Amino acid sequence: MKRFHVHVAVDNIKTSIDFYSKLFGQEPTKQQDDYTKWMLEDPQVNFAISARGHAVGVNHFGFQVDSPEELVELKKLADAASHGEVLNQGETACCYAKSEKHWTIDPSGLAWEHFHTMVDTLAFGVDTTHQASACCIPVRGSELDAPTAKGACCITNGSSVTDGACCG
Repeated sequence: MKRFHVHVAVDNIKTSIDFYSKLFGQEPTKQQDDYTKWMLEDPQVNFAISARGHAVGVNHFGFQVDSPEELVELKKLADAASHGEVLNQGETACCYAKSEKHWTIDPSGLAWEHFHTMVDTLAFGVDTTHQASACCIPVRGSELDAPTAKGACCITNGSSVTDGACCG
């Protein structure tokens, strides 16, 4: 099964949690000081918000899958859509979970993440290649981003995507 994923950067996590909990008619599935997630069943959506220093708005889209086999199929689709410009992040701790994932960027610059989550973790996670930035934020740096987020993963403007390299 595939579940659509939306990750939105917010400026106030507490008021956003209150708003989205009322909007969705349910409490969050996972909640931390800087990150919250709702696993909605109808429609099937993994909706996450975070307050980690990025410009407010859509951070990225994606699909969460239940099996490694489904992830392989999504990788084929991402390769075809992006002419092979896919970042294979592999196993990573990110967004309070350990997942296997890859990323691509659409023609308008929107990031797409495909991932299979194995287990929850206690920490948001840190990208193993670029320790100075938060993981799972494959956005192009912006003057709107906080200094700690400006160089965040994974694909910089005008660069090519490579296997296993994130923010390298």
